[in-house]
Amino acid sequence: MFFLETAISLFIGAFLITYLTIPKIIGVVEHKRLMDSPNLRSSHSSKTPTLGGVSFFYTLVFALFFIHGRDSFEEAMHIIPGLTILFIVGLKDDLVVISPGSKLIAQVCAVAFILVNDSFTIYSLNGFLNIYEIPYYLYLIIGAFMMVTIINSYNLIDGIDGLASVVGIVIMVIYTTIFYSTGEYFFALLSITLNACLIAFFGFNVSSERKIFMGDTGSLIVGFIISILTLKFLALSPESYTDLPFLLENAPLIAISILIVPLFDTARVFAIRLANKKGPFSADRNHTHHVLIDYWGLSHKQASFIIGCFNLVFVVLFIVLGSKAKNLGMAIILVSVVIVLGLVFFKYNYNFTTLKQKIKLRRQVEKLKLGKGREKKKSLTQIEDEKD
Repeated sequence: MFFLETAISLFIGAFLITYLTIPKIIGVVEHKRLMDSPNLRSSHSSKTPTLGGVSFFYTLVFALFFIHGRDSFEEAMHIIPGLTILFIVGLKDDLVVISPGSKLIAQVCAVAFILVNDSFTIYSLNGFLNIYEIPYYLYLIIGAFMMVTIINSYNLIDGIDGLASVVGIVIMVIYTTIFYSTGEYFFALLSITLNACLIAFFGFNVSSERKIFMGDTGSLIVGFIISILTLKFLALSPESYTDLPFLLENAPLIAISILIVPLFDTARVFAIRLANKKGPFSADRNHTHHVLIDYWGLSHKQASFIIGCFNLVFVVLFIVLGSKAKNLGMAIILVSVVIVLGLVFFKYNYNFTTLKQKIKLRRQVEKLKLGKGREKKKSLTQIEDEKD
């Protein structure tokens, strides 16, 4: 009962703080002219306020202050330094842009604060692919690689209105359920807090009048929290899995299924860029959400909704399979699905120059349609005036 009251209070408080302060952030950004200007690969056509992720930072810090007593290994004190590092780096990147190498160094520093906390140590893979105990140094390597990958993967899917929010909300709902079921209430409350932030932000992100982007400030923070929750999920003791609806050995595959959208999109985009002899972090419009918009003609909201639903259905499917199937069989299914998706979307690997021309043409057509609509409206008004 006490957990329910705390959870409701945290959700309402985090939602209100985010919802009420974002308009203030929009006002400051517009006044200081810090808005994001569109370029040829952008999905927006007008200057838009960014820095929405600033609200995530102080909301999470406030929440960690109130739920600090529920952590067992002082996890909150290890999360705050990492959050602060990524907040500063994300803010600077949104304002002046920094190199991928600098961001990577900052991410490694932030991740280091988490890895040294005993609560997140992975001692065993519990029979996944017949792997049991793993040495501490291997845990540090695997944990660091996994967290940095998740942070960057989430950062890369923040390309259209609503997508990062929708995917984040789905992931937070799943982790809230998992940590509540296992009695890890600190992490369940952390998930609820971030979920409230994302839900409040979503309304502004898809708005046509008060639009704002979360920017790297937000995507790095959200990706960091997701990576922390994923690491904690894999570090759960074997006894904790008794109340979860899947086999202990399938936990790594369940984690991959939860993160399937950012991981698949990142792997696909990197593969295409390397195949085209470009850097993996070079800019283009080869992301899955760009394909849905540019080739399938979907709106931002439609593409975000479809991808979010796919993420949820995929997780539910793997949880059902994970309750009975062995991890080798599940791994084969996962690889097969990824290959099929890769083949389906790989044919949409298109030339950036051609795409720029297509985007220009589309925007010109939209302007012409808008101009014709205004002329038609003006003509009707003139006719009505003549009648009068």
